[in-house]
Amino acid sequence: MTEKTLEPGVPLSLAGKVALVTGGSRGIGAATVRLFRQSGARVVFSYRTAEEQAAALVQECGGEAFCRSLRQELATVEDGQALIEAAAAVFGGIDCLVVNHGIWPPQDVAIAAMSIAQWRGTMGVNLDSVFGLVSAGVKQMLAQQLGIKGIRGHVVLVASTAAQRGEAFHADYAASKGALLSLTKSLSSELAPQGILCNCVAPGWVSTEMSAGTLTDPAASKRALGLIPLGRAADPEEIAGPILFLCTPWAGFVSGEVFNVNGGAVLVG
Repeated sequence: MTEKTLEPGVPLSLAGKVALVTGGSRGIGAATVRLFRQSGARVVFSYRTAEEQAAALVQECGGEAFCRSLRQELATVEDGQALIEAAAAVFGGIDCLVVNHGIWPPQDVAIAAMSIAQWRGTMGVNLDSVFGLVSAGVKQMLAQQLGIKGIRGHVVLVASTAAQRGEAFHADYAASKGALLSLTKSLSSELAPQGILCNCVAPGWVSTEMSAGTLTDPAASKRALGLIPLGRAADPEEIAGPILFLCTPWAGFVSGEVFNVNGGAVLVG
């Protein structure tokens, strides 16, 4: 009797799938775009101002036959809806929606001094536009055919450890990201029976342009990294990997989860 041998390697393939990644020109978003393309997906990603970086990333990922960038402000519900419509038209649908964009006002602001404009601005980008993306994205997915094991699509929301631990002097950011945790669970309960899996990835400190001001300041960096048992910030690719996994068939029984990717930081404090 001949022993059957397993083929080496475990494929995290998204061949034949279409993904939309918001905020995809830099940082975690760009790393996610690259990884999804490596997995075989065609990718559409949004950007706001980084036109040159977006164009370079499209070429790096095989050109416009496989990867497209769309300039889109994401500050309102209508902005999110507009992006879904434009993205779905590029490759004929959306199988994976990765909501990665967001703002983190870098200046410390006490709640008693926080302006209404700052609060509303953060909520507009980090929450209102997410509602527009998800509501329109889900409608698009529901119109598409069922896939493997009855799955129509995947939604991955990118939150933050600040959603769970809070962040002094950044109440607007923490509140907006905390809302994504509740949204993930609500969407899971509603949409899993319809074949759409919604999960959340919650990064801690990541070495990106957004966090550079803190991580390059010796005193601020020491405070931030001192809360991480691994003692360092993540690379963007270390966040992109879990995002990809949650959109593959290997995560076909995962729904409503908050995937902490933070070097153990939530376990302290």
